[in-house]
Amino acid sequence: MAPKFTEEQLAGLMHNQSADIAEQQEKNEFEFLDEDKPIENTQSPALKAAIAGEFYDGDGLNKPEIEASALSAEELERFTDDLIAAFKTVYDPEIPVDIYELGLIYKVDISDERKVDIVMTLTAPGCPVAGEMPGWIEDAARTVPGISDASVELVFDPPWGPERMSDEAKVALNMF
Repeated sequence: MAPKFTEEQLAGLMHNQSADIAEQQEKNEFEFLDEDKPIENTQSPALKAAIAGEFYDGDGLNKPEIEASALSAEELERFTDDLIAAFKTVYDPEIPVDIYELGLIYKVDISDERKVDIVMTLTAPGCPVAGEMPGWIEDAARTVPGISDASVELVFDPPWGPERMSDEAKVALNMF
C-alpha cells in the first residue's frame, strides 16, 4: 500500500519538481533538439519516490525492508491447513461451534522459526472461560507437526460480532 502524503508534502514535491524543470530548461533551452543526446529524466528524487509510492526525506528513500520467508509456500499452506484443523477442535463451552467458525481468530503469524503468534477475541469480554481459552488455542496450535511454539494475544478491538461467523456456524446456530 502506498504511503499517504499530506497536501503540504505534495505541494512541496510539486514545487520542487517545477523548480527543477525550470532550472533545467534555463540551462538547456534548446537541448531537446539534439537528437543524438538521450533525454534526461528531470524529475526530482522526491517526486520519483512519490510516484513510486515511496517517501523520500532528502537522505534517501525510506523503504521498509521486506525479507523473504524461509518457509516454502507448500510448508506455509500445510501449516495453515493444519492450524485451522487444530483450531476447529476448540469449542466455546457455551456455543456448540468451534472458535474458528465463530470468527474468534483474527490473525495468525508463522515465523521462520515456526513459532505461531495468534491474535484472537472472545464473544464477550465477560466470557467465563476468558482466562482459559487462550491456553486451549496455544495447546491446539502446538499439536501441529513442525510448530515449535505458540502464543495467543487476546484483544477486544475490534469487538466480535455475529457477522464474523462463517456460514457453517450460522447454520449450526440456526441464524439464517
